[in-house]
Amino acid sequence: MIKAVTAALAGVAFAALLAAGAQAQDKPTMGIVVKIGGIPWFNAMEMGIKERGEKLGVDATMVGPTSADPALQVRAIEDLIAKGVDVIGVVPNDEAALEPVLEKARAAGIKVVAHEGPGLKNVDWDFELASVKGFGETHAELLAQKMGGKGEYAVYVGSLTVPLHNAWADAAIAYLKEKYPEMTLVGERYGVAESVDDSRKTTLDLLAAHPNMTGILAFGSQGPIGAGRAFEERRLIGKVHVLGPFSPGQGLKLVKEGAIAGGFMWNPAEAGRVFVSMGKMLVDGTEIKDGTEIEGLGVVKPDVEGHDIITDNLIPINAETVQGLADLGL
Repeated sequence: MIKAVTAALAGVAFAALLAAGAQAQDKPTMGIVVKIGGIPWFNAMEMGIKERGEKLGVDATMVGPTSADPALQVRAIEDLIAKGVDVIGVVPNDEAALEPVLEKARAAGIKVVAHEGPGLKNVDWDFELASVKGFGETHAELLAQKMGGKGEYAVYVGSLTVPLHNAWADAAIAYLKEKYPEMTLVGERYGVAESVDDSRKTTLDLLAAHPNMTGILAFGSQGPIGAGRAFEERRLIGKVHVLGPFSPGQGLKLVKEGAIAGGFMWNPAEAGRVFVSMGKMLVDGTEIKDGTEIEGLGVVKPDVEGHDIITDNLIPINAETVQGLADLGL
């Protein structure tokens, strides 16, 4: 009798173990490759990824390369393909460099979600929390106001191969050329805005070469930080204005001092949450169409042919808002 009960209990335990294993296997897996690891913007995104992953039952992780090198992103995606994840997310440094490996991922049956990559072809969806034109022109108008509508200015981007940064720059430059003809662009643009040190050094060099320059528009979260530090060193606060998207927590002191004039952003933590939400929808086979509501994006009107979902969820960063944003962990 005792042996029979023991055997029965063992059977129940074994069945429970098998059920737990099956449940673990059913949990969708997602790897999200960002531009670079260890900076505040993507730290906040990782927080959102983990939060939404726990909520939806998705095993979601972020992969942050040690530098903003497209080759490192390709390698990371290759690793995720080899692991057989269900979904790959990516914030591209170079769209063209990623197309072959993303094509390989989709051929393997992996769903692909991109952010800041509206030109990518080998994706199921790309989502944006700001339109290219709106983001570029809104920053351009703020720069014009700070500069009084005239004078020399420079433009920074993360790198010359980051498509979205350059599209924002194109929109901003075209807007200023049309609306403020007395504003003159210095050089073309400088691919330094994903590095505080590079942005600082470039700013110091430009100030030496162009002493009449009074504005810098930096698309890339480290650009305003580096330029702001250069203004501090040269005691040019209030005389030269830098603005662009950046992490409020990182730029808090510089904004309060006036070394950074301000800018606009979307919430990178929210972008992380949207990554996971969309990945889960794709795994579940949920159709995304006109009128679909996606948490963090709202009710969407997707460009089905272009695989893009574009919304405008801009948040101003200035002396009045920066503390509150920083307090949210952004």
